Amino acid sequence: MASGLDSVEEILRDDSGLLQTAKDLGAGTVGGIAQVLVGQPFDIVKVRMQTASVGTYTGMGDCARRILVQEGPLAFYKGTLTPLLGIGVCVSIQFAALQSVKRSFAERNLRAGRGGKGGEELGAGQLFVAGAIAGLANGVVSGPVEHIRIRLQTQPAAAPLYTGPWGAIRTIYGSHGLAGIFKGQVPTFLREGVGYGAYFWAYETLMQREMKRRGCARAEVPALWAVGFGAAAGYALWFTIYPFDVLKSRIQTDGFSGPERKYTGMVDCARKLWAAEGVKGFTRGLGPTLLRSPFANGATFIAFELAYRALS
Repeated sequence: MASGLDSVEEILRDDSGLLQTAKDLGAGTVGGIAQVLVGQPFDIVKVRMQTASVGTYTGMGDCARRILVQEGPLAFYKGTLTPLLGIGVCVSIQFAALQSVKRSFAERNLRAGRGGKGGEELGAGQLFVAGAIAGLANGVVSGPVEHIRIRLQTQPAAAPLYTGPWGAIRTIYGSHGLAGIFKGQVPTFLREGVGYGAYFWAYETLMQREMKRRGCARAEVPALWAVGFGAAAGYALWFTIYPFDVLKSRIQTDGFSGPERKYTGMVDCARKLWAAEGVKGFTRGLGPTLLRSPFANGATFIAFELAYRALS
């Protein structure tokens, strides 16, 4: 009869069990932290441009300059604590879900006699579905995390409404309950499902192609390639779902009730934005997003790949 110690050792040796999940979560957390630290200054410019009244800023440079002059350099990291903690969790969930679904598809491919060695060469549809599931799993956490971050990023510097992330959570929950915390969840799920389907499809397709070209295992592909693949994946994400992101930001900075509330929901927001600004309304803030994307997503994937290899 095996001892308790033997049982623990068996679990730790089993890469399909708890250890594998721990690796996915740990490496995903490292990737998420890298993403926030690199991308946050660009993100605040994007959010300010998405949510400001028409004519507030002449462009990305004007928005960045005003933040710097009026609020100081640290303002570019306003609301960073929430995403630093929350996005780390989000990205760890994202990668854990992705890796789990990929393994499930690989097992199915192996039984069907396709997908190369171990069934790990996944088709485009499989990669998109794996990414979409990862995005939806992530969306449960990313929705409220981004809502709190956006409230902090857009509150007036002279008379702030919230003292910080925990103050914002207490205030919003106290007045509006869980529905207030999860405001904007519908466009969040649409963004995460479609966007991360495209995101991970792009990244994994490029990684699989490079592995095949070199005739090597994933761990043997130079980690720096992850930067380029991550940059491409970021562009696939944003070009696919940017209008949903604008709607999400609009709804998450809208009033909760009464005359302060402009939109009854996502469809109403889209209709009013189209009527007021046309196509331009759905592309506001795209400049800083595209500028941020290769840096933030390249950092995410190289951090994930290096952490995953170290843990393995």
